[in-house]
Amino acid sequence: MNAPIIDPLQGDFPEVIEEYLHHGVTKCIAFNRRGTLLAAGCTDGSCVIWDFETRGVAKELRDKDCIAAITSICWSKYGHRILVSSADKSLILWDVASGEKITRITLHHTPLLARLHPGSSTPSLCLTCPLSSAPMIVDFNTGNTTVLPVTVSEVDSGPAPPSRNKPSDGPPYTPTAACFNKFGDLVYVGNSKGEILIIDHKSIQVHAMVPTPAGAVIKNIVFSRDGQYLLTNSNDRTIRIYENLLPLKDGLTALGDLNKTVDEVAGVEKMKAVGSKCLALFREFQDTITKVHWKAPCFSGDGEWLIGGSASKGEHKIYIWDRVGHLVKILEGPKEALIDLAWHPVHPIIVSVSLTGMVYVWAKDHTENWSAFAPDFKELEENEEYVEREDEFDLIPEAEKVKESDINEDGDVDIVTVEKDAFSDSDMSQEELCFLPANPCPDVPEQQDKCVGSSSKLMGSNNSGSPLSEEAGQNGQAMNHASSPLEEDTGGTRMKRKRKPSEKGLELQAEKGRKPLKSSGRLSKTRSKPVADRDISNGIYGDDISD
Repeated sequence: MNAPIIDPLQGDFPEVIEEYLHHGVTKCIAFNRRGTLLAAGCTDGSCVIWDFETRGVAKELRDKDCIAAITSICWSKYGHRILVSSADKSLILWDVASGEKITRITLHHTPLLARLHPGSSTPSLCLTCPLSSAPMIVDFNTGNTTVLPVTVSEVDSGPAPPSRNKPSDGPPYTPTAACFNKFGDLVYVGNSKGEILIIDHKSIQVHAMVPTPAGAVIKNIVFSRDGQYLLTNSNDRTIRIYENLLPLKDGLTALGDLNKTVDEVAGVEKMKAVGSKCLALFREFQDTITKVHWKAPCFSGDGEWLIGGSASKGEHKIYIWDRVGHLVKILEGPKEALIDLAWHPVHPIIVSVSLTGMVYVWAKDHTENWSAFAPDFKELEENEEYVEREDEFDLIPEAEKVKESDINEDGDVDIVTVEKDAFSDSDMSQEELCFLPANPCPDVPEQQDKCVGSSSKLMGSNNSGSPLSEEAGQNGQAMNHASSPLEEDTGGTRMKRKRKPSEKGLELQAEKGRKPLKSSGRLSKTRSKPVADRDISNGIYGDDISD
């Protein structure tokens, strides 16, 4: 719902926990491009996909070869594929519609982050950041891996390309952050020296470098959805936003032109000069009082808001800033550490993951303002006496006769043009996967189970000699058991109850052989049928009882 319609003074950001999702122990989450599906990676190696409109599980992806925890999850551009990285050093590419595994590649190091190439609907390239190695490009078609440089000194040392399909033999790396730009022609790498390197991943060449003010280790680097802003999270407990000065399309071509124009310097200074024309520091965000570390920072769908989770133990706090730099809200959740965050691409909704594996959905606490729907509506604090106007019930009030309408009633009405989504930069593509068909589970045949359970109880009561059966045996009344529930059709088979002669029945049978019973008028009438046509009840066998 559009927030200005409800109350123009309210901010368009979440405020309270609306509900929670639970299916296994969740470690990471990601929305598809429209926000209709939410994917989550679990500790048992499975991937759960929720239909975010109904909050129901739409599909579960599970590989028998992967039982380790999922470290990251990523959707393709049109939502047909999902890439997950696992703690067992594997990358798995899934087909979402069919639920089948496309390919699985095992790396030499545990991948902490994996992102599919954003420029293709069916990408075959991905960018991954291993635990103890430099970022690399993985080709799923060939299985080759290309290690990207993480420092400028590697570029200046010689033109030798990085090794392929082999682990790095150099010094151990700290965890490095990397991401594609909007169309995937450039890779932005943040290293342990606090430098942002702009790399052409095809030629494996560093074109520009942007040093951060503090020079601290860069832990996260994320682009906004529209590609206009770049976010970095450093070890100095500061989140920085840079404005992207390169064009969104053909950024690599524009970067090559900048390199040609800068001729007065060479080497590292030239890269810094080019980098100053690629990124410009826009804002810095930090908590000056508590000095907390930040975890999983990201932009909102429209790029107007910025969120960051507190990395303190036992604390589930989400800080919300506007892009200008003002802290507008601090969301406090349960006493559980926060491990991942995601902002809905279209609506003002935040999804957070706690250390216990619960997924919390934060939404806006809407305040009704009826004057937004009817401008002449007035909310009253208490009852007031109403005095109606003279022209209140006229067909055309005098006040409206004076007003002149500015609407051109003779103009053409455009019903073909589709307005662009205010929160999404994506186009209305017909090949985009927005929803998954429901696969209902077959119902458990409860009726059969109840029937079988009742039959066991009934047989037990008959064998124990209930008072009803004893009374019927004494009176000699025949009980018609054709209406017994055991003879009903249960699952295509008919069950017949086999009676055993009770002790009372055996006594009556023995007594019949020694002494004939005195018949009453009522009993003689009931025994007027032949012996072969009579029902046998309560274990009474033998010929007809004589009068």
